[in-house]
Amino acid sequence: MTYIIAEPCIDIKDLSCVDVCPVDCIHQADRILVIDPEECIDCGACEPECPVEAIFPEDALPDKWNAFVEINYAYDKGMDVVNQLTQKYADEHNVQNEPID
Repeated sequence: MTYIIAEPCIDIKDLSCVDVCPVDCIHQADRILVIDPEECIDCGACEPECPVEAIFPEDALPDKWNAFVEINYAYDKGMDVVNQLTQKYADEHNVQNEPID
């Protein structure tokens, strides 16, 4: 099991989770942060730090955000793939999150 970053992170990309990750497994794509499931040690340090509650254990991810399993796992295919999948999801679901200050 790993952690998954979901829809609330799109266009927000608050880096609080990156700062607390002991293994640097959270990476920036164009519109979202993703967790590399191969690097994640399932410590959970990132989850409480997310100001928009976008991080979930994979087995607790709300069904409506199942697409983010594929998006996070696409990290090993390259950021271009992550960016394409994120953009496709955002377009299909009309995601327009306002960046937080």
